[in-house]
Parts: sequence; structure tokens; C-alpha cells
Amino acid sequence: MQHTGLKNKYTWFGVAAIMLWACSVGLTRSVTELLSPIGGAAMMYSVSTLFLWLVFGFPRISLKSQRYFVIGGILFAAYEICISLAVGLSHSRHQAMEMAVVNYLWPALTVLLTVFVQRKRNSLWLYVGVLIAFSGVVWCLFNGEAWSLEVLSANVADNPLTYGLALLGAVIWALYCTLTQCWSDGENGITLFFALTALTLWGQYGLSDEPALAFSYASIGYLLASAAVMGSGYGLWNLAILRGDMMLLATLSYFTPVFATLFSSLILGIVLGWSFWQGVAMVSLGSLICWWVTRDKPQSLATVST
Repeated sequence: MQHTGLKNKYTWFGVAAIMLWACSVGLTRSVTELLSPIGGAAMMYSVSTLFLWLVFGFPRISLKSQRYFVIGGILFAAYEICISLAVGLSHSRHQAMEMAVVNYLWPALTVLLTVFVQRKRNSLWLYVGVLIAFSGVVWCLFNGEAWSLEVLSANVADNPLTYGLALLGAVIWALYCTLTQCWSDGENGITLFFALTALTLWGQYGLSDEPALAFSYASIGYLLASAAVMGSGYGLWNLAILRGDMMLLATLSYFTPVFATLFSSLILGIVLGWSFWQGVAMVSLGSLICWWVTRDKPQSLATVST
């Protein structure tokens, strides 16, 4: 009975981690609005690095794990930069929400890449799931308008850089999940990876023409909140994957787009149309189908993202 209670406690830790990550898009957008797209993101990852250092410390790099730290670190930093800039450079809060939906193509892409990399036999339903997930993104981009290539092209042409960054981020994170799941050897490089992301963003900020950062009580508050969300999310998730009910948490994680859309819309104070919610549900459904048809294959559950 005590063992069951302990397992339930750690399972709730995992649920809390997923809910915390669901707030990340709204917090990221708020920080970049109050500061700047690049400088705000650099500041956010710097504070998050400090928080993670206090919680986890810095990892010890061994010869055996060098490949994980080098390649994994580059992929992690590239992903975080893509998604933070995609959200920060969006022309509106609604468009920032669209970036989040595009980003959540990564679960379906991860399953697809894992099947190809490991040369596993797959089912037709895997491709059906991927198609449903991509259709969900397209459904969100139409925003209730009639389906046509002209409408889709016009929406993407409004800010092609952010859409490209969000899609590239989804692909990069899928690669990260696929390639590093066998390389970590039990190591946790999250603090180092966040530090690398922050340094890269500061370099970009130095080369940009963005103005000097002007801090306020609001921006400081959102910075601290974003650091707490990221750090606590990773910390709770690491505990959950060791002792919690991973079958339940794996299933729940595929509904993150729904939770992220709900919480971020509340944080940003925007009302999303019914068609947008339908698209988000399609992304989750497609990812869940991909997971279901490959659930008996080895997958990394410690690589769920914001």
C-alpha cells in the first residue's frame, strides 16, 4: 500500500511537470513582449540556467557521454532558440499560439524518425497519425476560413520566418529525442544545455539592432515565473520517470498541445475560435495514434518539451 502511494505521488509530479510546461508559451511571449524577442529570450534562458544550476548543479562530462553532451547540446540549443524566437517574433499573440501548435508536431515526428532510424516495421496507421497531426496544424492556420491554397499561402507569407522556425524546431527536437535517447547513459545535461542556449542568444542579441533591455516589475516577475516553470518542470519530470506510472504519463504528455493552448490563451488573454481548438485536438490525436501503434517499441519518455 505504501509503495502504491509513493508511486502515485511521483505520478502526480509528472502531471505537474506537464502542466507547468503547458504555461511556457504564454510566459515566453509575455517576456519577449516586455523586453525584446532576442534579448528577452536570452534573459529568460539565463535566469532559467541559474535556477537549474541551483536545483541540479552542472553535470560531469565523461569520455563515455561526450557524444551526448556535444550533439545533444547543439540540438537542444538549436531547438530552444527556434521555438523561443518563433514565439517572440510573431506579429500577434494569436500567431504565437499558432507557432506553439506547429511546434507540437514533434511527438509524431519523433515516432516517425525513430521507426526509420531503428529500421523497425511500421503500420499504415503511423502515417495516418502523422497526416492527422499535420492536418491539425493546417486547420489552425485557416482559422475558420474556407480551405484554399491561397488562404494558406497568405497566412504563412504574413510571417514566413516564424513559421519556418517553428517547423524547424519541431524537426530538430524530434532528432534530439531520436538520436540522444541511447547516448545519455544516465546523464542529465539540462543545465549545460540551457547555459549553451543562453550564450548563443546573447551572441545573437549582441549582433542584432535590438535596443537595450528595459526592466520593469512586470518583466522581472515574468522572468522569474518562466525560470520556475522550466526548472520545476524538468525537476519534477526527472523524479516522475524514475518512480511514477510512465504509461499514464506518456499518454497524458501527448495531450500537451491542448493544455498548452488552454493555459497560454489564459496567460495571454486571447480567445481562440472553435476551429483552432479542433486543429489542436487533431495534432494531439495524430500524435497519440503514432504512439499507440508503436507503443511496444523502446522510446524515450524523458525528452518531453515546452
